[in-house]
Amino acid sequence: MTDNERDGFAASAEENVTEEETLQWSVAAEYKKQRLDKYVTEAMEEEVSRSQIQLWIEQGHVTVNGRAVKANHKLAEGETVEVRVPPAETVDIVPEDIPLDVVYEDADVIVVNKRRGMVVHPAVGHSSGTLVNALMFHCKDLSGINGELRPGIVHRIDKDTSGLLMAAKNDKAHASLAAQLKDHSVSRVYTALAHGNIAHDQGTVDANLARDPHDRKMFTVVPNGGKHAITHFNVAERFGDYTLLELKLETGRTHQIRAHMKFIGHPLVGDPMYGRSGGLKLQGQALHAASLGFTHPTTGERLEFSAPLPADLEDLLAHLRSR
Repeated sequence: MTDNERDGFAASAEENVTEEETLQWSVAAEYKKQRLDKYVTEAMEEEVSRSQIQLWIEQGHVTVNGRAVKANHKLAEGETVEVRVPPAETVDIVPEDIPLDVVYEDADVIVVNKRRGMVVHPAVGHSSGTLVNALMFHCKDLSGINGELRPGIVHRIDKDTSGLLMAAKNDKAHASLAAQLKDHSVSRVYTALAHGNIAHDQGTVDANLARDPHDRKMFTVVPNGGKHAITHFNVAERFGDYTLLELKLETGRTHQIRAHMKFIGHPLVGDPMYGRSGGLKLQGQALHAASLGFTHPTTGERLEFSAPLPADLEDLLAHLRSR
């Protein structure tokens, strides 16, 4: 798979759509009969809202096989969808005085313990209340490599995953941290509570992930194609119907732990997308980025950080231990 192909969409532009004027996809078989507006929204990985896509269709910025069609046009396999992205409007990301749990900070990097429920970076049409807004208020200086919507952001964790996340305060630091992520030298260990009694004390899930053809917001294990994904786990504690795990990422795919745990039949407690209904109640998945380690971009020193579990997850574990 090339850099310009992703998850069943054959794309002719880079993933950072804000830097391109034209995007183009060839419709794969699994997306035939899908509405045009839905297809384009998902193809752009929700960087642009569906209502904005519908407006672009009305304005003629989106074509199918070179002709303008309506938003409800049902696609056919092999059709070419082209989006001519209008010139980007200036997005004013306002620094906001949002409390941050800062674990470490110096002139190059900042490490924060993100609370569950906080979105990491703004998206078009949603430019407030995010970690980036808080970082801009707190830091004043952040790397500009990822553009105005994602200043300083080197990696991210899901909205309802809590825990450690690093950000870069200059471009040199950003390049170093990104390279470490790419060569897997960043250490990332998560704590999670999963459904079921996992029999093995430790194990590895080595299974490629791609977007689910039935729900493009989700990822699923695929036998061929997709992106290589490896998750290692160790059982920390068992509670009969639930298992507390320590998980280490070898790769860092979107929703990797959540999709892998569902694949092996042990989805995470509270996961609204991959989990089970009923049972223990938690607002969002029981997943916490508990430790983070990397080499400092300037000093070369190896840094290791840890963050305690959020209170609601600690309370849940105390309840299970008392049963």
